[in-house]
Amino acid sequence: MESNGTNWTVDSVRSADGTAIAYETAGDGPPILLVGGAFNDRSTTRPLAAALTADFTVFGYDRRGRGDSGDTGPYAVQREIEDVAALIDRAGPGAHLYGLSSGAILAAYAAAEGVPVSGLALFEPPFQAGPHGGAKPGLAERLSELVAAGRRDEAVALFLTDAVGVPAEAVGGMRDAPEWAWMAGLAHTLAYDTTVTGYAGLPADRLTAIAVPTVVLDSTGSPPWLRDAAVATAGVIPGATHLSLAGGFHEVPPEVLAPALRDALLG
Repeated sequence: MESNGTNWTVDSVRSADGTAIAYETAGDGPPILLVGGAFNDRSTTRPLAAALTADFTVFGYDRRGRGDSGDTGPYAVQREIEDVAALIDRAGPGAHLYGLSSGAILAAYAAAEGVPVSGLALFEPPFQAGPHGGAKPGLAERLSELVAAGRRDEAVALFLTDAVGVPAEAVGGMRDAPEWAWMAGLAHTLAYDTTVTGYAGLPADRLTAIAVPTVVLDSTGSPPWLRDAAVATAGVIPGATHLSLAGGFHEVPPEVLAPALRDALLG
């Protein structure tokens, strides 16, 4: 298994509830765990992982319900926090933690609960920090109902419009894209991402418990509500810094993001 010439070692770890969580690792240096967001598994975070291997021993994993990982029910956000804890334990002392989107929220919650990490990097955690953004009440249940009825395409479209904020006409154009089948294949996990995000606003009480050096990042190409959420998140985590990087909609190219993470986490 290679990405940019990188050789990955694949293994798994048992989470607290016994679920097998698959991961891959490569590189040299202090450990860093990458926590993906919606429509992500370890293959989609691999380009960033490959760009980090010169400075870190990178751990990329399949969140539960994705790729080669198990999916023990019933779902609870706490189980995913325990998955992060198990992987950080496997990574060893001095590990850093990076999360993207809903994965940034999981990473933040893990750090807030005292999972031992040396540094934390959060990319656009989709909290509702203003009048826009965040998941709408009842969305997780609607997504689960659509998937249970075999209507995966509708679940993907609903998530993109109601959780991500993609205009409906743009979603229509996406249905013919090659990646649509990939997204539909992960539709059963969208209720998980929605549950992680929640809809009650910025959880300041949890975020203020984070006691490790933290950087919150956003992309110059993202919508204002995501960028506002990044600023608000950095504002409530003690001592956190905020950094905007040149990028597209809810993403920054690995060649831009990797050096920024290296500088922020390793100095």
